[in-house]
Amino acid sequence: MDHQIYSALTLFISLLVEAMPFLLFGVLLSSSLIVFLDEGKLIEMLPSNPILGAFIGSFFGFCFPVCECGNVPVARRFLLQGLPTSVAISFLLAAPTINPVVLWSTYVAFRGQPEVFWLRIIFSLTIAMTLGCLFSLQKDCRPLLKPSLAKRLTVLLDAKAQAKSKPVNNLSNSYSLLQSGSFILGQPGQVIKMDDALLKAEEEKQKKEALGRKFNLFIENITQELRDLGGVLILGSAIASIIQVFIPREIILNIGQDTVTSIIAMMVLASVVSICSTVDSFFVLSFSSTFTTASLVAFLVFGPMIDIKAMGLMLSIFKPRMIFYLMVIIAQFTFIFTLSYSYFF
Repeated sequence: MDHQIYSALTLFISLLVEAMPFLLFGVLLSSSLIVFLDEGKLIEMLPSNPILGAFIGSFFGFCFPVCECGNVPVARRFLLQGLPTSVAISFLLAAPTINPVVLWSTYVAFRGQPEVFWLRIIFSLTIAMTLGCLFSLQKDCRPLLKPSLAKRLTVLLDAKAQAKSKPVNNLSNSYSLLQSGSFILGQPGQVIKMDDALLKAEEEKQKKEALGRKFNLFIENITQELRDLGGVLILGSAIASIIQVFIPREIILNIGQDTVTSIIAMMVLASVVSICSTVDSFFVLSFSSTFTTASLVAFLVFGPMIDIKAMGLMLSIFKPRMIFYLMVIIAQFTFIFTLSYSYFF
């Protein structure tokens, strides 16, 4: 028993040491982009075509490199901004995998098995884009959303429609000397209204204050993500260590070497463990000697899209029936793709 405890502790520490740098890097990068990237301008550049939107949404993780803990709030903001459903759904499913941090960690973990790296990308993109296009057939996404969010979206869309219908006030475009008020001399050839000068000074002050608020938000986001994700990483590493050490080797080998049961077992494990996609490659790497390649890929594809933690977060956006549809379709696609690879390659 003492030997088993020592082995489990050694495996647990090795998983943490290997995975922690990637978690830290991912938190720093995602916090920087979430705080300092102009989300509004990025949204304006997106296409309205559902197929093209699903394609771009699948690669949006490079702009918002978040795991399944952070993709739900971002997807929620996208929907409230009025983005096409195809963009939001494809981002929601692909972002935890198709982002630089996760791809880097997967490559490092499976340098000896490069097919795992490529299959994870191909299967994740295919599933995300397919579901994005499928749900884009629902032109109005509000029936898919939870009632409170649907009402909020209705209010925001009505406000945007009213803002567009209002006439533009061109008074500020007229020559300044034709306006009443006091003026001061600015740059050569430029006359500035006194009220505008005071307003600009106030704007400069507000910009400095906004920069301080952004820095505080940056620090708070790092602290929050490290607290949330670090706990999940520790729990996941502990579960992996216990499974590897305390469950009889014969049981693991019997499950892991069978094509069908190994895939199902890894999909169930991925949904239960709910480990962050930033470090899940190192978690599943500990099973590489006993489970098939297809089952490892099933874990890496299915887990980031649908796990217990992600489904709980999705309830803040979608109705339970919508989440059930997503879970069933993703599970079917993952099983079919990985089983096909196992049989044909």
